[in-house]
Amino acid sequence: MARNNVWVISDTHFGHKNILSFKDKDTGDVIRGKVFSSIDEMDETLIDNWNRVVKPGDKIYHLGDVFFGNKEDFIQKWNRLNGKKRLILGNHDDATFFMKNNLVSRIGVWRLFPEYNLVLTHVPLHDTVLTENRFKGKVGINIHGHIHHNPSPTENHRNVSVENINYTPINIEEFIL
Repeated sequence: MARNNVWVISDTHFGHKNILSFKDKDTGDVIRGKVFSSIDEMDETLIDNWNRVVKPGDKIYHLGDVFFGNKEDFIQKWNRLNGKKRLILGNHDDATFFMKNNLVSRIGVWRLFPEYNLVLTHVPLHDTVLTENRFKGKVGINIHGHIHHNPSPTENHRNVSVENINYTPINIEEFIL
């Protein structure tokens, strides 16, 4: 049982009908389409998995690419999710929409956890950013999304796109060195 009440997840793509037809560029196999028969099944599984591990008072960082499609439908689904939600912006997210509708308590482009040696982002940071630039000496591991089912670029990265985490949020303790 996790002691820490901080969770991470990325690339849920709630309501994104076309994501079920996305294919692996190397094998040609569909990725989410072999797991889910419909977007409703995918969305409901994401909601069930989320609420199974995240409790109402927990913090959860969504590392971007939250949803596509109908905003009203999304708001109804989002409001069913447990936790105090925080957003690390992805390349498909609209910060104004999230703030205007009070859907998250915080929005940013990264979140440092120097006490855990971690930085949360949407896109994997280049290794030199971790070792030579802005985060030098502050963090060693980059928790990210964006690349879906693909492996993280280095041993200093951890991909929490839903395809890699069984469509279920991961407790931040899993990454503490």
